[in-house]
Amino acid sequence: MREFNYALIKDKKWDSELLGLVAAIYKEAGKQEMYLKQRPKELEKLVEIAKIQSTEASNAIEGIVTTNTRIRQLVEEKTTPKNRDEQEIAGYRDVLGIIHESFDTIPITQNYILQLHKILYSHMNNPVAGRTKTVQNYMSTTYPDGHTETLFTPLAPYETPEALDRLCEEYNRALEIWNLNR
Repeated sequence: MREFNYALIKDKKWDSELLGLVAAIYKEAGKQEMYLKQRPKELEKLVEIAKIQSTEASNAIEGIVTTNTRIRQLVEEKTTPKNRDEQEIAGYRDVLGIIHESFDTIPITQNYILQLHKILYSHMNNPVAGRTKTVQNYMSTTYPDGHTETLFTPLAPYETPEALDRLCEEYNRALEIWNLNR
């Protein structure tokens, strides 16, 4: 079983480049709050563009593609999915919308993660929707000469539910500690 202990992060050594990036994120977050108050319509347009680009990029990683026009129509809910790829894009859109609208109230629990997983596959008849895996998988690559190499072996199916619970618990514990120290 893998360990999930976010409390150990505070003991890690961070280089100046990484700390500079964290500081830049906080600086930009402050600018975003000001921008949100001063120009909400422009920000909403940027959010819509980001949703389309996020949907396109995230699905492309999985080999799920369609035209830019179809992605825009699907994200804006101006059309219905025509095929499996577009069904997956529509499910991603739905989950992204929930996260965007409710990120600050979404509980980090196995049950909620599985609910989002079920919504992700809600546009297709997928029997694994909303469930943890039941088959071992491997992250592999195939080289030009034809040989395949396993890069990473994820947890076994029987380990996944407990690990997901532990991951959520540790994340929530770290978040609670962070909130107490703010």
